[in-house]
This record gives sequence, structure tokens and C-alpha cells, in this order.
Amino acid sequence: MKDNKSEIGNRKSKIKKIDHIGIVVKDIRRVIAIYNSSFGMEGGEIEDIPSYGVKVAHLSAGDSSIELIEPVSPSTGISRFLEKRGEGIHHISFEVDDIQSSLSILKKWGIKSIDKVPRKGSGNTLVTFLDPKGTNGVLIELLQHIS
Repeated sequence: MKDNKSEIGNRKSKIKKIDHIGIVVKDIRRVIAIYNSSFGMEGGEIEDIPSYGVKVAHLSAGDSSIELIEPVSPSTGISRFLEKRGEGIHHISFEVDDIQSSLSILKKWGIKSIDKVPRKGSGNTLVTFLDPKGTNGVLIELLQHIS
């Protein structure tokens, strides 16, 4: 009998880097100003993402970024997160080369995706979120830059 984990181990889902850390905020403009002036971070152009019911802004942090997320609709998961937990870290995002391949490998390990299929994220990306039950309680986003 073949060991399934050995087979998976030969085909790893390679993480390129931590792309960003997502932080839920009440007032994105205020937080951008604080991060720019206090930490010398650059960026902060606000992008509306109606399909998620949020506004986001990315602030440069070396090779990674901080993604500020402000809910604009009360019916979104981000809005419920803010109401229940307050402002703070929401997720960590890992950049991968091939999101579909990564999902296939993770599925064999029993790690499920919340999204049925990857969807368009901010900028020119595909994203999917992994169920925290399979990732030690951490909400992980896989992100693939698309051309």
C-alpha cells in the first residue's frame, strides 16, 4: 500500500513569500495616515472591491505589505468580524505560483478551501481562503498574481 503523505511530499505547494497581512479597520483613511506618518510606510491607495463589500489599501512593508480592510456593507464577513472581534489582524496571505495546484495538494492533506473556486482579489490577483480548522486556527489566504 502506497503512503499518501509520501506522494504528497514529492509535490509541495511552494510558498513564494508572505504577500501581506490583512488588518480589519473602522476608518481606512485614518489608519493610512497613522501608518504613513508613524512607521514611514508608503502606499495607501484605496481600492473599492464591491464583490467583497470592502475598501482595501496596501502599505509597503519591505517585500511584503499590510493590507488595510474596511467594510462598506454591514452584510459582509469582514463587517461581522469587526463587530464581533474589533479592529485587528484578520488573515495572512501567502503568494504561490499556481493556486489551483496548491489547492489540490492541500486538499490531499485534508486542508479545505472556504471558497469553492479562487476568485479575483485586489489588484491583479486570484485568491482563496483556507478553512482555519485545517490551519491551526489561522485564516490563510493563498494569492496568485496574474498577468
